[in-house]
Amino acid sequence: MNIQFITSIIALVALIFSIVVFASRWQAMQRLPFGKDRSIPKDSAWKGIMYAFTLGMMPWAKESTRIHMLAYLRGIGFHIGIFAGLAALIASPWFENIPFAIRALFAVLTGSGALMGAAGGVMRVAEKNLRGISTRDDHAAVWLVSLWLGAMAFALIAPAFLPAMYVVSAAMLVYAPLGKIRHCIYFYFARLFYGLHIGRRGVASGLIEHSIPSGRRSHAPQFGGVGAASARLEQEAHNG
Repeated sequence: MNIQFITSIIALVALIFSIVVFASRWQAMQRLPFGKDRSIPKDSAWKGIMYAFTLGMMPWAKESTRIHMLAYLRGIGFHIGIFAGLAALIASPWFENIPFAIRALFAVLTGSGALMGAAGGVMRVAEKNLRGISTRDDHAAVWLVSLWLGAMAFALIAPAFLPAMYVVSAAMLVYAPLGKIRHCIYFYFARLFYGLHIGRRGVASGLIEHSIPSGRRSHAPQFGGVGAASARLEQEAHNG
């Protein structure tokens, strides 16, 4: 057995561990009692859910993203890199059979994601207010994922980096369901409950009407001072 095979097995075990723990957390959330909304429905809950997972996630739907678009785009680039990295990790045993052009494309996506993540890590240290609300878990999560994306980018271009990539992947996969990264499953529950609430209360229709990009500036007031600072902190903390 060579080092690449051994490290790939370690990464596989870590992947299985991550899936099992994430699944247990998902089931635990499903078992929690669901508080019944006793108010009289004013509209369809499904309309709110559809908004929460579509237009409600657009950059102009939140004050924090409207004011700090660069932070939003950095977060988008970071998460695109993560999804590309997960796809590449699954395909890694067959890298030699994948055309170099495709591997190069994924290397660009993961490499860019690593840079976006590192930028977020620097912001958590350099920005006073953001530094004040950042925990060790926040710092560990963003730097570990950034390191993993960087290792993946190198492995996609040069197979010699595969063992190193597998080791970093194993560390990230073990940490994911135990640290801050586990927010990836709670995010969907949060959006679901948000959508159910605004749908039943009849708020979703108005939000959908005001989510037309061409008219968003007339319906999306910009706030300075404390409001802008709070929005910046919210956006940066969410992006990682």
